[in-house]
Amino acid sequence: MSPSPPAAPRPSRRPGADATASGGGGINLDVLVFYVPVPDTERVLAAVLATGAGAVGDYADCAFVTSGTGQFRPLTGATPAIGTIGDLERVAENRVELVLPRPLRAAVVAALRAAHPYEEPAFHVLETALETALESAPTD
Repeated sequence: MSPSPPAAPRPSRRPGADATASGGGGINLDVLVFYVPVPDTERVLAAVLATGAGAVGDYADCAFVTSGTGQFRPLTGATPAIGTIGDLERVAENRVELVLPRPLRAAVVAALRAAHPYEEPAFHVLETALETALESAPTD
């Protein structure tokens, strides 16, 4: 297997940092968690990262990926990419987690939906605490 080509340079700071400053200059962050068949993980993750998601400080393309088994039963009216209407399907999938500036939420979810092989991808978006709230939290 040949080494991957170097990634395109990314901004050194979180995209949208200026637009998301609030109060003491904190950043409103979300966490995106999605589930994707193992063979499609790199492609879907690349589409999501291309929006500017996955930036943490001076690092880009940050994500956490774990393996597991997803299951679903396509119902009448579904057009499943995998499986048969009415049959329970189990698929080797990855759970992918990454952060994103809240103003990018709509673009990130749109990129996920466009790149994902399922007609109804399973995902959730979690709002996190404001960065400044964490910095000023008591440590004891």
